[in-house]
Order: sequence, then structure tokens, then C-alpha cells
Amino acid sequence: MRTINIHEAKTHRSRLVEQVAAGEPFIIAKAGKPVAKVGPLSAPAGTGIRRLGFIEGQGIVPDDFDAIARDEIDQLFAGG
Repeated sequence: MRTINIHEAKTHRSRLVEQVAAGEPFIIAKAGKPVAKVGPLSAPAGTGIRRLGFIEGQGIVPDDFDAIARDEIDQLFAGG
């Protein structure tokens, strides 16, 4: 794994970020001593595929689902 000093990391930040995104991590050193490891995220937020319907057919929703505990919910919201 490459080691890069802080000055070079600041100077070439954009290029280094592109390389990390391509899967090439590196270490940042200060005065020759490693201080940080920079690597790609395993799964960037918001890029995953949503699996809709993945539990379809594994349960039953009753016809009166919207009415379940209606009185209790009304009391909680009304302050009763």
C-alpha cells in the first residue's frame, strides 16, 4: 500500500480520491509516520438496490387492518 505525505495528499486530493474510488487505498503520513489509512467505502449510502416485495406471500394482512386498535390510537392522540 502506498504511503503519501500530507502535503502531497493536499496537493493531489482530487486525483487521490479518484484512485481510492477505483479501489486503491493509501496511507497518509506526517513526518514519515503513518497517521491515517484512506480507502473506499464498501457500500456508499443510497446506491443499494431496494428489494420491494421480498417477503411477499409470507404473511396475511387482515381486511380490517386500518381499524385495529383505532380506539386506543384515538385516545392516545386526543389525550384521553
